[in-house]
Amino acid sequence: MRRRVVSLVPSLTEAVAVSAPGLLVGITDWCTHPDDLGAAERIGGTKNPDVRRIAELRPDLVIANEEENRAPDLAALRAAGVEVLVTEVRDLPQALRELDRVLVGALGLARPAWLADAEAAWGRVARAERVEELTAFVPVWRRPWMVLGRDTFAGDLLGRLGIRNVYAGHAERYPRIPVEELAGAGCDLVVLPDEPYAFTVDDGPEAFPGLRAALVSGRHLTWYGPSLAEAPGVLAEAVRSAG
Repeated sequence: MRRRVVSLVPSLTEAVAVSAPGLLVGITDWCTHPDDLGAAERIGGTKNPDVRRIAELRPDLVIANEEENRAPDLAALRAAGVEVLVTEVRDLPQALRELDRVLVGALGLARPAWLADAEAAWGRVARAERVEELTAFVPVWRRPWMVLGRDTFAGDLLGRLGIRNVYAGHAERYPRIPVEELAGAGCDLVVLPDEPYAFTVDDGPEAFPGLRAALVSGRHLTWYGPSLAEAPGVLAEAVRSAG
């Protein structure tokens, strides 16, 4: 089993820390879960990690993601002799496979119970009546407005709950869309996560008067890790409570 691991992805940090406490020696400034991350050293952000310091930590493995981390940083780590595993997550089945690949395949851990719980939770969604069939757009940034487009993990989760992203067919994965176009898209709902942009009741809904706004937990919408087990219930309740 690998004994020294650096995680450059907050959701993978949570997945490793919950499954094998004490394995992580380095994490990013954005890693917030679980509450106790032990003695793991902060090594910068997901987009600007301290490559030299990571190499000095002598990790057996660095775990990264093709979307969250920059290719030049990963190349620099490999050039320094560090092994890097890069995940790709575009939908729920791929997320579950990648978690297996990291935790069981690369780290040699027993398959964690929370991963089976996540599979079961989303399996119940597939068999049960979904929230309701709604059309929505999902901003992830403001100034400029950016939304979920094609092939996104968050869009796949929402789709499994019955919420159709109207920009899922866009050529870009995170297109910039003028706010006037968003407001006039004829959607039932705007879904506003609290990350990467921290939308709140006072920052976001006012841009779309007359449209139901669901303020959702970004961790449950965009993270792939232990939060997946409770994500269906948390997201469904946020949609049902949309004002």
